[in-house]
Amino acid sequence: MQRAIFAGGCFWCMVQPFDELPGIHSVLSGYTGGHVPNPTYEQVCSKTTGHTEAVEIIFDPEIISFKELVEIYWQQTDPTDAFGQFEDRGDNYRPVIFYFDEEQKRIAQESKQALQDSGIFDRPIVTQIEPAQEFYVAELYHQEYYKKNPANFARNHARRAVFLKEHWDD
Repeated sequence: MQRAIFAGGCFWCMVQPFDELPGIHSVLSGYTGGHVPNPTYEQVCSKTTGHTEAVEIIFDPEIISFKELVEIYWQQTDPTDAFGQFEDRGDNYRPVIFYFDEEQKRIAQESKQALQDSGIFDRPIVTQIEPAQEFYVAELYHQEYYKKNPANFARNHARRAVFLKEHWDD
């Protein structure tokens, strides 16, 4: 098994796209990139810990590759918005692909450049590519939020869904 960590705004919206794919062992909501050990949701939301909401994906590379996961990632975010995602604003919602080794870094960088070159977006691709840091699993009520709270999830996902349809429906 291998790990991938992606930040793309509210972690509630980042679980479902990966959760039921073949080769995915688990998708956990959590926090990464900050300076406070074991942060709580309230601490992260205060924007004082340096953490970003993210998902940790454990996957079988024999079934689904990191490259495939990165391609799915792009289609869940607005890669031109460095200051949050959709209605979620601030550094704790910034888009980031975290890498664990030089191969993941290369794949992410090449994929980012290909997306920039594609012309799908008329603004620069600003998603960061950074080394993975400690990942802290979020509180239980955040896990599989889209399954436990479908109506609230749909409301929170509405602007994202319109954007994704507009840019990726092909």
